[in-house]
Amino acid sequence: MTTTDPVLRALAHPTRLRMMSLMWATPLSAAELARELDVSQALASHHLRTLDAAGLVELTETRSRRGGIERRYQAARGTPLSDSGTDTAAEGGTALLAETLAQNLRARAARRAPTGPGVTSDVEVWLSPEDWEMLREELAAIVLRLHEAGKAPHSAGAIPIGGTVMAFPLRDAEAKPNETFPNGS
Repeated sequence: MTTTDPVLRALAHPTRLRMMSLMWATPLSAAELARELDVSQALASHHLRTLDAAGLVELTETRSRRGGIERRYQAARGTPLSDSGTDTAAEGGTALLAETLAQNLRARAARRAPTGPGVTSDVEVWLSPEDWEMLREELAAIVLRLHEAGKAPHSAGAIPIGGTVMAFPLRDAEAKPNETFPNGS
């Protein structure tokens, strides 16, 4: 399923999604992003232009660098990755964003450190609307705290952390009596 929403289309690429995560804590240039992501500077610049055109990053700093101008960008607040109220359901946006998040989750899981505690969960529960709203706000606050506590890549004393969160109400599928799972349980 595709979407015509330029913001969601810009986020639909795993490299751009990872760039957004990296630029949350600190402004980064295309050259810095290229080094961190192990891609060419031309490819990093292309992805950065796409994010900029969609309004997902903000130019925060320019500085002279080796006879040229280095532009450093930071992730814009109020995007589907930072705004707990953003509606991505329209035009297949939820499915598109979920697939991109899943790709990044698979890549991060492959890089998981062999030691150190983490949090792993999957949930499908029924909640009162009041409990959902309270928990949604708590989840949003936790993610915001993670973003705000973030440091620049490779900062002294900092460790890399990966996380993916997507929580939302589900449609009420009518229960089928005596339905079993494929394994027979």
